[in-house]
Amino acid sequence: MASSEVDQKFLGKLARAVEPSNALLSSMLFKILGLSINLAGQLVKARKQRRLDTTRMTQSLELYLHIIWLSREGLVMLEQYVLPMVGDHVELKVLAFKLRASFYHIFVLFHNNPPVSTLAIPTAEEVAAATASQRLDKGKGVAKDEDIPETARSSLQPTHALEGGPVLPPPGFGPQTPEAIAAFLLPSVNYLPTAHSYFKQAIELADSLLWGSHSLRLSVKTEYAAFLYECVHDAEGSRKVAKDTIAEVYEATEGMDDDMFNDACDLVTVLGKMMKRGLGSSNPSRSRGQSPATLATSQGDSVATAVPPAGMQNPI
Repeated sequence: MASSEVDQKFLGKLARAVEPSNALLSSMLFKILGLSINLAGQLVKARKQRRLDTTRMTQSLELYLHIIWLSREGLVMLEQYVLPMVGDHVELKVLAFKLRASFYHIFVLFHNNPPVSTLAIPTAEEVAAATASQRLDKGKGVAKDEDIPETARSSLQPTHALEGGPVLPPPGFGPQTPEAIAAFLLPSVNYLPTAHSYFKQAIELADSLLWGSHSLRLSVKTEYAAFLYECVHDAEGSRKVAKDTIAEVYEATEGMDDDMFNDACDLVTVLGKMMKRGLGSSNPSRSRGQSPATLATSQGDSVATAVPPAGMQNPI
């Protein structure tokens, strides 16, 4: 996502590279870098929860709203100050288009209407059910006024019909549902088609401007594979993107420095796991004791696209 280490490395490197010629663009890239580092920590916390804990509304809701706010602010800076100034900077142009798709990816995961992920904000019905369950006193039933002894009741009785009633908040300041609070930051609409369109644009740029083993190009393909699996729920399409990307890495002949080489190795490892995601033991084409190479051969796939050639110490 916008918080991946590869994206952060390129943000810092490109921010320094354009600083002599465009101080404003450099400043915006550094700000997006700082925001993405903050956002990375929030996303890790959210994914560990897997679902918004409605029994602890304050902590969980603040986490999700923080993610939405950071993503919205990052998108505003990107669209207003970075995209119009990318010019002929090849890597910066690909990165900017990729980051835009990444921010929309987060919107789809956390704030899409209709929801497509378990990471989304809970509905009003879910919050009401959780609130009702909290009123139960650990199996002892709901506390009622008749359960309170007469000796424990207050001796002060209201002398007027309007006295002793609850103090209500002013109009418009009452309790708000999580959807209403989140909608204040970002409209609750269907972001899936827009996100998918932006990913396709980023991939088209990466394919046309970067070579097959370029780590930024691999970052685009890796997140797109994750987007297809998590949001579009196209497991087969996700596996195909991962498999084709690994094949393109094997076929690439361009050189790279050590840092980019290490990043590419890490991303190929992730893509290799994505090739198997969604293929459980119930898959009839998989059998016990069958190696991945044997399985690929039995399915008519080229082993070289999934397994490095003999004698090749590194899959890049």
